[in-house]
Amino acid sequence: MTNDQKKTVVVTGIGCWTGLGNLTQSWYNLRQGKSSISLQQPFLSFPPLPLSLIQEKPLFLQRLTPQVVKSALADASLVPPLPEFRVVVGSSRGCQGDIEQLLREKREFVNWLEFFPHQGAIITAQIVGSESAVLSPMAACSTGISAIAQGYQLIRSGQCEQVVAGAVETPITPLTLTGFKQMGALAKTGCYPFDKQREGLVLGEGGAIFVLESLESAQARKAQIYGEITGSGFTSDAYHVSAPDPDYHCASLAIKKSLEMSQLSPHEINFIHAHGTSTQLNDKREAQLIQSLFPDDVAVSSTKGATGHTLGASGAIALAFTFKALQTQTLPPCVGLRESEFDLNLVQHSMQSKINHALILSFGFGGQNGAMVIRRSISH
Repeated sequence: MTNDQKKTVVVTGIGCWTGLGNLTQSWYNLRQGKSSISLQQPFLSFPPLPLSLIQEKPLFLQRLTPQVVKSALADASLVPPLPEFRVVVGSSRGCQGDIEQLLREKREFVNWLEFFPHQGAIITAQIVGSESAVLSPMAACSTGISAIAQGYQLIRSGQCEQVVAGAVETPITPLTLTGFKQMGALAKTGCYPFDKQREGLVLGEGGAIFVLESLESAQARKAQIYGEITGSGFTSDAYHVSAPDPDYHCASLAIKKSLEMSQLSPHEINFIHAHGTSTQLNDKREAQLIQSLFPDDVAVSSTKGATGHTLGASGAIALAFTFKALQTQTLPPCVGLRESEFDLNLVQHSMQSKINHALILSFGFGGQNGAMVIRRSISH
């Protein structure tokens, strides 16, 4: 299939849950500059830490995944079973919380088949009623973007017409907290992306699931269309287990690939949803990366100051917010930013703006680099 024959891939449904609420609630609260982050002590063995919880206690993957998937299907006006739909749903932590609890309780009889790393994809396939391929990619904190890109490629290449894709993460567990604490990566008071006084990341739970369809499929059923995915790019630094490569060469290649697939130049991107973890190394490297490729006036924001860092789901949640930005022609604020350390056009307050094309960036441990380009709904 030549480039001219590639199918157009659109988004017709979005299910999203964060500490700010469902998609509608999260988008409203984000535009108001609100944050779901507060000091919490879910585990007595840890002191109070800034965290973003959906409920009073940390959720498990089996509880959150159905909530997100059903929201996406309802938003797309779809009723299961949908046997022809393929599923691509990932998670960087999977059922880690359940496993930790089971080990603490020292249960004698456990059906470990219920806690495989790909459980989110299995749960999704059961809800959807899929009889097609079920995939569960894992690319650290780039998992969400990676999963959606795989679904995008399945439709674009003509292998199928409809895919449910995204990521769900419930990472607030003692082991995860201990790991990031030992690395010195956890913030003590809050999340402040690109700020001079940024302290580190704040863990959050959440997920975003998308209904992807070929344009022909969406038009045939007269579905709403949020917008179009036009390109994606992925590379790996192979530099360090956790630190980003200082020369950001591979990250640049991922962005360039996404722009090339989209047949766009850097000057045509109106908004960049940055990874923006609020850590010293990531924000510095990402700011330099953006400055090296894009004009000074491109609008930049990270929403992790509002939702916390949802690890493998963060790119999917960023994509959900960016589609809402295109739909409403509104730039979301970089919540938590007070005084920027970098010469970027960071969005400090929600504002109306013409947004035709947007870029989502997602980076993960092990040098995972992900970039995705989307454009405004063709109906506009």
